[in-house]
Amino acid sequence: MIERIKTLVVQTAEQLKSRSKILATAESCTGGGLSYWLTSVPGSSAWFDRGFVTYSNEAKHEMLGVSTDTIKQYGAVSEETALDMANGILQKSRADLGIAITGIAGPDGGSKEKPVGTVWIGYSGKHFKTHAECHVFTGDRQAVRLSSIAASLEHLLKLIT
Repeated sequence: MIERIKTLVVQTAEQLKSRSKILATAESCTGGGLSYWLTSVPGSSAWFDRGFVTYSNEAKHEMLGVSTDTIKQYGAVSEETALDMANGILQKSRADLGIAITGIAGPDGGSKEKPVGTVWIGYSGKHFKTHAECHVFTGDRQAVRLSSIAASLEHLLKLIT
């Protein structure tokens, strides 16, 4: 999985740089892991603006403007919260594109409705409608987090190529 992520990051960097696009992230269950991988590429300052690590509900609200009502009604791990996070990225940064990740990495915290491994990934952009995708990844905490990072980059690449 690590090699796959490295490849995806290089491809993402090339595509963003060639299109003069700026990316920012908002991460909950990945705890800044996506931002770590993106900034592992030399020269990433040309296309990466910032990463919001919004692990708590309060951080989602304070840093990204996620409505507390949204979190109360739908939960932190929901399409609605992922969409609010993704929209908040564009409002609170100079980015053209945003990736927001919120999920349950485990080993605890899951439920019948939202089992461990449930991850919502939101995508925002100045030239497309904000949308989110739900994934249910398998494996331990690290596997869920790495799978979330890989899936977010794969989808972003589809959006920008």
